[in-house]
Amino acid sequence: MMIYRSLAELPPDFGPSVATIGNFDGVHLGHQWVIGEVIARAQTLHASSIAITFDPHPARVVRPESIQPLITPLAQKIELLEATGIENVLILPFTRKFATMTARSFATDILQRALRVKELHEGENFRFGYQAEAGIDSLEALGRELGFEVRVYSPRHLRGEGISSSRIRQLVSEGDLSRARALLGRPFAITGTPASGRGYGTRYTVPTINMTSYSELLPANGVYVTTLTIGSGRASETFEAVTNVGNRPTFGADSFTVESHLLNFHPIDLNEQTPLRLTFLKRLRPEIRWPSPEALREQIGRDVEQAKRYFSLCRAVGSKRQNDRHPTALTE
Repeated sequence: MMIYRSLAELPPDFGPSVATIGNFDGVHLGHQWVIGEVIARAQTLHASSIAITFDPHPARVVRPESIQPLITPLAQKIELLEATGIENVLILPFTRKFATMTARSFATDILQRALRVKELHEGENFRFGYQAEAGIDSLEALGRELGFEVRVYSPRHLRGEGISSSRIRQLVSEGDLSRARALLGRPFAITGTPASGRGYGTRYTVPTINMTSYSELLPANGVYVTTLTIGSGRASETFEAVTNVGNRPTFGADSFTVESHLLNFHPIDLNEQTPLRLTFLKRLRPEIRWPSPEALREQIGRDVEQAKRYFSLCRAVGSKRQNDRHPTALTE
């Protein structure tokens, strides 16, 4: 996938293209569906497929007083967009000056001239231009004038639930990871690097790794079954874990952490620059203030046993599915 971080980086002969525009926060099932259609149409039209997004999120420029945490920060969003199979991503720097661009200028300068768009695929609630002045009707009129077709999509639903970034954000913030996972099409995950621990984990629990301060979306405070992937690429290793998100009230003054207790730990190379990916699988319980570190240690033991049963069940189900696909494996 080619990544362009400004219009200036585009080759002068880019296109023709089939495009979609959006923030794509979460790159959820709805986004994936539209992008899949863009890719298919680009192949039919012998054009390039491209997703156009913004950095920072436009709301952080035009409505800084109402900033929402991101489901997927930019680096993670790019990784997920690449996984869709889209050929190109254009990341437009969203500045106060850019925010004043009219809908006509956007359509003419970016869609027609820079990208040579033949088809643009958008949700029916899409708005663009200065102060979100234009909607789908205006976009379709500009398309007829400038030579591109607009394909409009209604919101997608899954088992009666609307698929949207705002709904997923709400579910994650409430700790409802199962429903969030369904709408995302994958488990919710965050990325970061290790932080220096305070030693509580070594003293009272299984070995632990704390993540650095994380400013984007996190699940509600509580204890979760997770996996923690340490490192990147072929050198990475994934551990089963129990993770506490919260303030560790048992130890007195609030000290917010995302602290993972590794279940199958063994010594591994780790420093403060090592990439971490923490994947949330199941919520076990809310955060509780225990009367003593010893009581906390006993509860963590119970949490660990629940997590071990969860992973054991997952392995059993995975093994059964594998055998169902390859029944001769039972007799070989």
